[in-house]
Amino acid sequence: MPNFVELWVYLSSTPLFGLTATLVVYVLAQAVYVRLQQAPWANPVLWTVLAIASVLLATGVSYPTYFAGAQFIHFLLGPAVVALAWPLWERRAALALHWRALLLAAVAGGLAASGSALALGWAAGLPLDVVLSLAPKSVTAPVAMGIADKIGGIPALAAVFAVITGMVGALSGKYLFAALKIPTDPAGWMARGFSLGTAAHGIGAARALQVNADAGAYAGLALGLQVVLASLLIPLAFRLF
Repeated sequence: MPNFVELWVYLSSTPLFGLTATLVVYVLAQAVYVRLQQAPWANPVLWTVLAIASVLLATGVSYPTYFAGAQFIHFLLGPAVVALAWPLWERRAALALHWRALLLAAVAGGLAASGSALALGWAAGLPLDVVLSLAPKSVTAPVAMGIADKIGGIPALAAVFAVITGMVGALSGKYLFAALKIPTDPAGWMARGFSLGTAAHGIGAARALQVNADAGAYAGLALGLQVVLASLLIPLAFRLF
């Protein structure tokens, strides 16, 4: 037992801990997810976050120590987002045909996401800086943090809201689309993917990619459009009004 404790103390203080723990937990969560036929509630990202957070709390390992290893995976987020351009390139003919409708949908979806969050925040009587942190909740976390900082919100809180929004979208999208009777033909997958990427950014796009290639491609497009539109329009709107 003393030898095990010594080994744990050594491993938990090295970058190897964060990297290994993240990979092992995610692989196990992904295996369970596949075994359960990709049930939305079994989302591997959700359960990996919960499991890693529980381990850190139980063992007293600080987040900076964990992230010293996990940063190697974090670095791959950039190339992963860029890789989403390839499915879009394969569908460039459809994009050329529907670009006006897609752009209009992106603007309308972004306004709905940001506007509804602000309205609910005001109605709930939340402090001003918290309400402002809600504005970019449907934009991927790093961009949401930058936007929140520009408009007077709390960047760290904006990142939390963005992650929660992505999780909610990934977990509830399938059931919401079924309730709205959105079909699973090519046009339906386009609508499902684009709306999921608009509302739930990267986490929603990852879920869409797991379900259908067309849905994943259009979710990636929606994610990119929201990043550009929100970065330009939200700070401009707050400056004007």
